[in-house]
Amino acid sequence: MKTALTHLPQNKQDELKELTQIILDKVPAEMIILFGSYARGDWVEDYQPNYEYVSDFDILIVTKDKNSAKQVKKSRELDEELMADDEMTRTSIIYHSIGFVNDKIERNYFFFVDILKEGVMLFDSGKFSLAEPKNLNSAQRVEKATEQFEHWFESANHFFEAFEFFFQKGESKITYYNNAAFELHQATERFYAAILLVFTDYKPRIHDIEILGNQVIKQHAEFGTVFPMTNEEEKRLFLLLKKAYIDARYNRNYKIEKEELEYLADRVRILKDLTERICNERIAQFME
Repeated sequence: MKTALTHLPQNKQDELKELTQIILDKVPAEMIILFGSYARGDWVEDYQPNYEYVSDFDILIVTKDKNSAKQVKKSRELDEELMADDEMTRTSIIYHSIGFVNDKIERNYFFFVDILKEGVMLFDSGKFSLAEPKNLNSAQRVEKATEQFEHWFESANHFFEAFEFFFQKGESKITYYNNAAFELHQATERFYAAILLVFTDYKPRIHDIEILGNQVIKQHAEFGTVFPMTNEEEKRLFLLLKKAYIDARYNRNYKIEKEELEYLADRVRILKDLTERICNERIAQFME
């Protein structure tokens, strides 16, 4: 694994040094690894007509055990520190124990194998070592990605069918629209899961479709067109869907209108079509 940041501009190197120190001051990290576009050197700050995408720092924090990983997850101080600095590049952090990471590397989960191959070690306590991956041929990779895609894509479609059922029920009783919003959120989350598992064999254990969506865009820029954020109305409508996971079920003040659901459903249909096409294209590439 690389240790140098010389492929990055000096301002990015300085930011990463500052970020590393912030993490070490807040959480019990054994390793801090930069991965993704800034590690590879293909980061972008790309402004398109229908969406804006700017690469963020992708960071893996490795801890000594599961309890320490949970401590990182619950570290509000770290989140607050990172959010307080508006000038720092946006940062996405995942955190796992050394046992978890090495198990995934040894079993050739290509998300973690790619981190091993392409990542940059920002900090290493020296107490632990990363494992070596076992060989995985193209046929095995195709089989694994196909199984993941078929399971999650089918699950997403089931939730979309449930959305359509409750949406139709809303014609007679408007409270069914909340149920429809929740099912639409779940369909979105599962389409995202299918994409991430096909491309990386890894999905964070979260339900935040904004974070998942940002991870998906890193795999294929075309997904950035699904939920455009070019004006306040588009942002408001997406937020309605994002909040539906909790608020549509438990917040009595949550309310969504028929026209809002129609707009969001159209966007999820676009996501469905893109998921099917792009995931199948990716699986075909594994055969080459």
